[in-house]
Amino acid sequence: MIEFKVEGDFIPLIQLLKAANLVQTGGEAQIVVTEGEVKYNGHIDYRKRLKVKKGDTVEFRDKIIRVI
Repeated sequence: MIEFKVEGDFIPLIQLLKAANLVQTGGEAQIVVTEGEVKYNGHIDYRKRLKVKKGDTVEFRDKIIRVI
C-alpha cells in the first residue's frame, strides 16, 4: 500500500496517479481512468477530475493508494 500525503483539501485523480508514479503522463492517466481501470473507494470511477480527499483509497493495477 502506498500512503500519499495530500497538500490542501484534495488532489485531482489524474494528478494523484502521476504523483504516485503509477503512470508516466497525464494523458496516460486520463486513458486508464476513462477505460475503467481505476477504483475509487472500492468502485470503478470514470471521472477524470475527481477530487480525491484525505481518507480515500484509489486502486490501480494491484496497487492501493491511501490518501492521508
